[in-house]
Amino acid sequence: MTNTTDQVLVACDTALRTLFARPHASKLCPTLPGQVTELTEAEKALSASLMRVNHVGEVCAQALYTAQALATPNAGLRLHYQKACQEETDHLAWTAQRLEELGARPSLLNPLWYAGAFGLGLLAGRLGDAVSLGFVVETETQVGAHLDSHLQQLPANDHASRAIVAQMRDDEIGHARQASVAGAAQLPSFVGDMMRAAAKVMTTVAHRV
Repeated sequence: MTNTTDQVLVACDTALRTLFARPHASKLCPTLPGQVTELTEAEKALSASLMRVNHVGEVCAQALYTAQALATPNAGLRLHYQKACQEETDHLAWTAQRLEELGARPSLLNPLWYAGAFGLGLLAGRLGDAVSLGFVVETETQVGAHLDSHLQQLPANDHASRAIVAQMRDDEIGHARQASVAGAAQLPSFVGDMMRAAAKVMTTVAHRV
């Protein structure tokens, strides 16, 4: 009982830190040495919108991994999710920092995004470890593709944002690979389609709000 209570308290603490505290990265923010970022107002607005979407993605990542850690009875897998969650905190801090530099705010709907992602993570975790890991593979694969698209959309001279997004993409692909090795199940194709549809709604709204 104490162990379960501790896990719930950790989950609550993560939610509060993600939504209401300033995140702190364990690694330095990625940069492109020697490259100076100079943006027009239009370019700055575009970068801010894209980085707000990426920040929302990291809010959701905190929720997903925290919920999956809470749901699994496997202590080793729980540690795996908790480690991934800590690594995603770097992304959360980097995107929050970049938003500040661009003079922009995070999404006003972050509590809603967090709650929805937490529910999905909890559901995936309750369906079994293999399914939960399969959910990670599908999620992180889609996120990697999404970040690739942002590298195409970001202003060519926004070197600061591009360095962050490129590192995030590499890390997300690494998380998908780790989950696959850990025994992820192959999810039905319709699950991936539903996840893409939900992500489309989230990114479209977060781009503006």
